[in-house]
Parts: sequence; C-alpha cells; structure tokens
Amino acid sequence: MSEYQVWSEVQVDVQSALAVATPITSISKANPAIAAAVDHEFVAGDIVLLRVKGFNDLDYAVVRVGTVVADVSFALEGIDTSDFTGAFISGTASKITFGVSAATFTEVTPSGGEPTKVLFQTIHMKRGFNKPGAESPLVYGFGSLWDVADPALLALQAASRKGRVLAVRFMFLDGTTVLFAGQPSVNLAPAGSAGAAVTTPVSIDVRGWLQAYAGDE
Repeated sequence: MSEYQVWSEVQVDVQSALAVATPITSISKANPAIAAAVDHEFVAGDIVLLRVKGFNDLDYAVVRVGTVVADVSFALEGIDTSDFTGAFISGTASKITFGVSAATFTEVTPSGGEPTKVLFQTIHMKRGFNKPGAESPLVYGFGSLWDVADPALLALQAASRKGRVLAVRFMFLDGTTVLFAGQPSVNLAPAGSAGAAVTTPVSIDVRGWLQAYAGDE
C-alpha cells in the first residue's frame, strides 16, 4: 500500500498543444485494452487524448500509452474494456503536450460524478427502491491566487473563451498521476476581501473518464 497523499508540492499541468489525431481502427475488449493504429508514432509513456465512437466511455479519456508494437498497436495503460457493451466504431488518439504548469492554485474541490438515483415504484409495492443510474457530471473547482501572467491560468482562460476542451494532469511527489480532460470556465476576475490575497475562481467541467496511475511504492 502506498503512502497517503498530501496536497503539497503537487504539480498541476495544463495542455499546451495537441498533436494531429492518429486514426484508431479497433480497440480490443481486454485488460489492458489494445488500440490498433497503423503507422502510429506513439512510445510508451506518452499521454494521449482519445476520441471514440462505439465505446463511448472512452470518449475524451486521457490515458497513458503502455506496451507498443511499432506501426501496429499500443496498449491503453490501466484501461479495462473486458466488460464493455456494444462495439467499437471509430476513434482517434492525439498526443498531448503539457507545456504549462499552474503556480496559483490554493484548493481543489471536485463535485458530482456520483450515480443519480432512479426510483422504482409501482402500485403493487408498498415500498419503492432506488437503483443507481447515470453518473452526474464531474466538476473540478479551484481556488486560485489572481495572477494575470500565470501561463496555466492564461491557457485555461483562452480555452474558456473559445469553448475548447483541455487536458489536465495532477502529479504528486511520488509520481502518482491523475489525468482528465474538460472544458474550463475562467474569466480572471479578481475577488477577495480587505487585507486578504486577491483570488479568482477556476472551474473545469470534466469530459470522459478521470484516470489515475499509481506512483512509486
């Protein structure tokens, strides 16, 4: 078992570039899933953004490339598609460059992401019951110091203005990594109270899965 994490010296990286999409011709139902991609140039350890039809749970997933067969296929590290329903239709993978890092975040607050409750009640039952339904949207809220020159805040603001999705990476001291993609809402409006640090709100509406990878034991 690894040590518990502390929100201290955590690196928060924001996507600065997204490479041209590489077509995926199939994704296996396996653990880990194998993506077939002719003439791909990925190497183990690359971080890619998936856009997928058919296996909709993988759409907008940000994953690490595992074992690679040059020009043939690559593994989606940590992704188990064994129990996926339906069939793969089409997809792409794009290598992500995390070229900017935040230096202003003071708190991190996720909300949502839990299954909604679906009530089953009929005229024949005295007591109804709930079953889990679809997950509610996951949103990350960040408290942030106000710095109009911070490159990560500027990248998030630019994406917010253009309605674009960006990838984000949390990296803890032991290498534990959290990856996700989302649409940011950032206006860099200053806020706060008398005598306190000037802050600005940041939020990111997550698209697709949030994927975590363990660091050093």
